[in-house]
Amino acid sequence: MRHNLKRPIMTKVHNFSAGPAILPQEAIDEAIEGIRNFKGMGMSVVEISHRTPEWESTMAEAEALVRELLGVSDEYAVLFLQGGASTQFCMVPFNLMPENGKAAYLKTGTWASNAVKEAGFFGNVDVVASSEDKNFSYIPKNYTIPTDAAYFHITTNNTIFGTQMHSIPDSPVPLVADMSSDIFSKPVDVNKFSLIYAGAQKNMGPAGATLVIVKKSILGKTGRKIPTMMDYNVHIKGESMFNTPPVFAIYLSYLTLKWVKKMGGVAAMEKRNQEKGAVLYAEIDRNSLFQGTTAMEDRSLMNPTFIMTKPELEKDFLKFAEERHIVGIKGHRSVGGFRTSTYNALPLESVQFLVDTMKEFEQKHA
Repeated sequence: MRHNLKRPIMTKVHNFSAGPAILPQEAIDEAIEGIRNFKGMGMSVVEISHRTPEWESTMAEAEALVRELLGVSDEYAVLFLQGGASTQFCMVPFNLMPENGKAAYLKTGTWASNAVKEAGFFGNVDVVASSEDKNFSYIPKNYTIPTDAAYFHITTNNTIFGTQMHSIPDSPVPLVADMSSDIFSKPVDVNKFSLIYAGAQKNMGPAGATLVIVKKSILGKTGRKIPTMMDYNVHIKGESMFNTPPVFAIYLSYLTLKWVKKMGGVAAMEKRNQEKGAVLYAEIDRNSLFQGTTAMEDRSLMNPTFIMTKPELEKDFLKFAEERHIVGIKGHRSVGGFRTSTYNALPLESVQFLVDTMKEFEQKHA
């Protein structure tokens, strides 16, 4: 008996989720093949030993891509760790702040605030500036970085509130950055930083892997006893495999970085993201039903946020968008309204489709 089974037609979904977020379809397809048969081994990437030559070469290739795309020199170690950026909130002071020492922080959002809180368990925290007074709707300017701080910590993009640092301050002390939501979205002068960290689940890969780029010369100077899993030097010596690494998360991150390189690297990503931002922000500013929530000079190219001039229509617009297969745009409760995460893998086509939807809604309700 023959069955005439038709494969379901996939509906085009426009994924604006903040993280885990959209990834390149090309990378996902290759990852699926790797789950079936990794490098011709006859086994899945999620069942092989991380000590096999095939996996070790993949780890080396992933590190090489990070170094190539961001111009990372041999002065720095490149690590793939677990625990997300939230674990880095304590790993940073564990490794960089001397006992009874001090660190400086710029407080620009929820995750920056969490980093401040964690650092407070290790020593004194000097919040040099904060935008909390206006619900983190801008990036503070004209602050002074204390020269007696062990390091100065910034968050380059604020996912919840939709602000982004478009210039990096010159710091008299080691500069540390949480780049979870805008790493690989534009060129970065890594040499300005002593440590960069990023959770993968925005521009780089799925949740489960965390990238750390750390200048080796700043480590081992605190006088602290550091728990083994919290010690960067342990992970450097173990080449990111002191313990079993998050194999699949690193593999898909590697495939995503291959895609970034194929697309022209981080400079091409920056141009792509600027084009998307220009289209979306132009409509936010034009449309009588919508308005942005952040200072114009600090608008994020990764997480544009906006609210409605008629708040009673928010649920209607969300439903209107969902009916058109636009997902992930509901704003965080801290801001309300809408958040449209436009990471590297989101095509301009999806942004234009959202803009057309906003125009159509305005015609019906303005």
